[in-house]
Amino acid sequence: MALPGLTYLIINNYMPMPGIILAFKNYSAKLGIYGSPWAGFRNFKYLFATRDAFVITRNTICYNLAFIVVNTVLSIFVAIILSELTTRVKTFYQSVILLPYLLSAVIVSYLVYAFLSPENGYVNNSVLAALGKGPVSWYQEKNCWPLILIFVNSWKGVGYTCIIYLATIISFDRTLYEAAAIDGATRRQQIMKITIPLLKSTIIMMVLLAVGRIFYSDFGLFYQVPQNSGALFSVTNTIDTYVYRGLLELGDMTMSAAAGVYQSIVGFALVLGANLLVRKIDSDSALF
Repeated sequence: MALPGLTYLIINNYMPMPGIILAFKNYSAKLGIYGSPWAGFRNFKYLFATRDAFVITRNTICYNLAFIVVNTVLSIFVAIILSELTTRVKTFYQSVILLPYLLSAVIVSYLVYAFLSPENGYVNNSVLAALGKGPVSWYQEKNCWPLILIFVNSWKGVGYTCIIYLATIISFDRTLYEAAAIDGATRRQQIMKITIPLLKSTIIMMVLLAVGRIFYSDFGLFYQVPQNSGALFSVTNTIDTYVYRGLLELGDMTMSAAAGVYQSIVGFALVLGANLLVRKIDSDSALF
């Protein structure tokens, strides 16, 4: 049963790994990857040689930290609400509740533009007009975009993460809740004293996995949702979008490869560090 997944993993993740050498080469299409001359760490300097290095690193890390905190809290909150509805509604209706989240994950950039379009957007034409306020050029107002990006990411990601927490909650021994109810515990007390403590290992696992991707960013979220607006670069530019724009302008594949290696190594180190910290605090909750 695991063979198809393992095959995909080997082909997609492990077979391309020798190409990591491209990050240390001065690539020439004529000479090929292995025939191109060595460049050492010169390709890595691109990420730190400009004044944008601090901005893109700050945006990448800070947004991901905000995403981890907000999405974790919202996912647990929604999962607990749905688990409380288990005795009242069927699983089919729970799926219907999650459907808007799952659908928006596919068409999120179109939905955002439909709301924020300066000419035809719902916010300008309906919300602000009803309040007697003039239209806003959302794709020029950078102060609003940190909140917009956090909201959009949560709307897009909470549905999937919530399913994981919901599946965990459903698997809990219901006799624990029955015993607590007999002892006079309210629903809130049951959630705080039983559900959340039992979710601890799942929360730690999900956070550790998210920490490993903290130097990566959702390319569609930071590139397509803001419509690649230059006025928003200071609050929407991340390592991934910066490298992509550099690749389009310079056509330098080695720089892109170097950025990927840098992100992978730092992400791996962060996972090891976070797991080590968890193991020191609670060894039973560590991944390894």
